[in-house]
Amino acid sequence: MKQLLLTLYALLLCQTTMAQQEFHVFPNVSITKNGDGSIQNPWDLQTALNQSSNVVNGGDTIWLHKGVYNGRFISNISSTVEGKYITVVPYKNEKVVLNGNVLSNKKQVLEVRGANVTFKDFEVTFLGNFPRHVKESGFLKVDGINHTSGYDNKFINLKIYNNPGSGFGSWKFTGGSVIYGCKIYNNGFFSNARGSGAGIYVQNISEKSRKIENNIIFNNYYMGIEAWSASTNADAAYVKNILIKDNVVFNNGSPGNHYKNNLIVATDDKNGINRATNIKVLDNVFYHNADISNTAKGDAASLTLGVNSKAPLKNVEVKGNVIIGGNNSLRFDNAENTVFENNLVYAGYVHLDKSILSNISGWTFNNNNYFSKNSRNFRIINHRDYTFDDWKSSFKQDSNSQWSNIKQFSSDVVLNVIQNEYNENSFHIALMDVKGEIVTVDFSDYNFPTGTKYKIVDVENPNKILSEGILPLNSKVEFIMQLTEFEKPLHNEYAKKTLSNFGVFEIEFQPESTQAEKSGWFGRLFKWLGF
Repeated sequence: MKQLLLTLYALLLCQTTMAQQEFHVFPNVSITKNGDGSIQNPWDLQTALNQSSNVVNGGDTIWLHKGVYNGRFISNISSTVEGKYITVVPYKNEKVVLNGNVLSNKKQVLEVRGANVTFKDFEVTFLGNFPRHVKESGFLKVDGINHTSGYDNKFINLKIYNNPGSGFGSWKFTGGSVIYGCKIYNNGFFSNARGSGAGIYVQNISEKSRKIENNIIFNNYYMGIEAWSASTNADAAYVKNILIKDNVVFNNGSPGNHYKNNLIVATDDKNGINRATNIKVLDNVFYHNADISNTAKGDAASLTLGVNSKAPLKNVEVKGNVIIGGNNSLRFDNAENTVFENNLVYAGYVHLDKSILSNISGWTFNNNNYFSKNSRNFRIINHRDYTFDDWKSSFKQDSNSQWSNIKQFSSDVVLNVIQNEYNENSFHIALMDVKGEIVTVDFSDYNFPTGTKYKIVDVENPNKILSEGILPLNSKVEFIMQLTEFEKPLHNEYAKKTLSNFGVFEIEFQPESTQAEKSGWFGRLFKWLGF
């Protein structure tokens, strides 16, 4: 028994020694020099985000307690401990909102300057009334998050919406960072000419890869994701090494009264130095409202690759994507060493710039499924329209691909089911049904017990539970497609609900905790010791 107790003491000591520091932040806390971040004497948010690595470092957690944090904030914290992150996260899954609708000259609700920090599970927005047109008195462009410096940060399961600027700026000196599981929507404003403000604006000068994965990005005033630089006189390459994977990006531009690219990958550099390079676009869904039963029409580019013939894309892979939009749903202007495989394309035609003729020999197009409204469905602007057979024979591309008239459109009903890496009970789901009928999704691969409770939310109406249920024996769950309610951007009348042929949902399962989980660490330890 004595030896057993010594063993227990050693284990407890080890557990205590390994424990990292925890700090607490509350809204409406008065700034005080005496705050130490304890729950008895907490910090305000900006004080917490100003801490040096001598106080807050890798492995530590900054807990954000429930409430609205009014202000615009700058995060200067950094981890200097190799392989360990500082985590900024709500306490016990409480609802935390950063509200930037305050008097301030800062250009974003949250600016991130530090490195090796994980920001997780909170909201970034403007609440209440605010100008949303550049001509309105008091208008100020304010982004949701701007990550301006610091490598290897993670932005996980954030909700970024209704900011009068872009949702997220991920700038060139921030390589190695991850944007995962975020819902980014209803961001932007009206400029003099059009809607402005992207969901994500991303650059990267680093050799470290930038990951944009499993996000839902929709109804932003301008584009969905811009992997882009507008500079025409660059002296370095800084749109490179970016992975865009498993995202659902739809109806961007709608609040600005004109559909815009759900994704653009390009630069406008006239020197040919800053070329979009080593970009991977894998297994995403890009959609604009399209009456699938009729015909593609109008200007609604969903994916644009390349813009400037002097800065062609280089080493770009586009695989396994669903690309649906208007006449010019897919625009492929200029690229070298490009792979375009296993994609589904719904468009009036495939739009190609004449400049592709000089480098198409380095392309690999294959195993794609095209739907367009006429037989001359590959249009090289200011050159020639090609039938699918002519395209294949003239350019030796798409030998194993298929083409069909748009009226014969078909696709998988379940476009994707993505389990959240940071919450295994939560899934993002994109569905396509031409008739808008109820769609059944099979969850048997995920081994949830029969009788597990679940709730479903339409991501366009996030504050209302669409349905609740109990998982049946066959593990199949029904999703309603005929929906009309949605959360419009604040102070906007142009945004439209997605048509019933397409739907994006979040389902969360609620398995009962096991007794071992309920008993906590000490309970499990004593059970292991035989008590």
